[in-house]
Amino acid sequence: MTHPIVELRDVTRSFPGPPEVQALKGASLRIDAGEYVSIVGPSGSGKSTMLNILGLLDRPSVGEYRIEGHLTGDLTEDQRAAVRAHRIGFVFQSFHLMARRTVLDNVLMPMLYSGVPRAEREVRARQVLDRVGLRHRVGFLPGTLSGGERQRVAVARAVVSRPSLVLADEPTGNLDANTTGGVLDLFDELNAEGLTLVVITHDPAVAARARRRIRIADGRLQEVA
Repeated sequence: MTHPIVELRDVTRSFPGPPEVQALKGASLRIDAGEYVSIVGPSGSGKSTMLNILGLLDRPSVGEYRIEGHLTGDLTEDQRAAVRAHRIGFVFQSFHLMARRTVLDNVLMPMLYSGVPRAEREVRARQVLDRVGLRHRVGFLPGTLSGGERQRVAVARAVVSRPSLVLADEPTGNLDANTTGGVLDLFDELNAEGLTLVVITHDPAVAARARRRIRIADGRLQEVA
């Protein structure tokens, strides 16, 4: 039996008050391998809470979250960190690259924690940098790159460990229109190769590039036809 990559069942996330705030309300969601899903909503809609739940950075107050069929609720913090290292890649709006390390070093870093054998790391890093069009930038520092190039490094870092799921949080928020198009083209290509991708965004145009769209408003999810 093939399990979905992501399965939320009636997940609520509450924050104590007064008054108590429910950032997610009875959210249920299934994402299968190879899907490209956007979760779109305005500021304050619950997007960040959804990202934190999906990325195992936070826990539901009520409900279940399973990754590839494995229940996550009873995992220790160390176990959750191990799942993140092996199964989840992250792409952030602000890139979060190490400024004093080269492009190659930035992409090598996640493999230190995901169990990739030492002999494979540089080969794999160079392959994925070639894949995102940055073969000629491996020795550069992030500060010398354009915004679009830095986001491509971030995408390479997210996928180099071959995770089950990549979560992209406002990945084009700091990019101009032309550069945004290039990053979204890259997402299209990686998804076509089998990557399971969830993009969380406030931008309807970015959301529209996904094959499946989920709208979030006031902590509730609604599938967009």
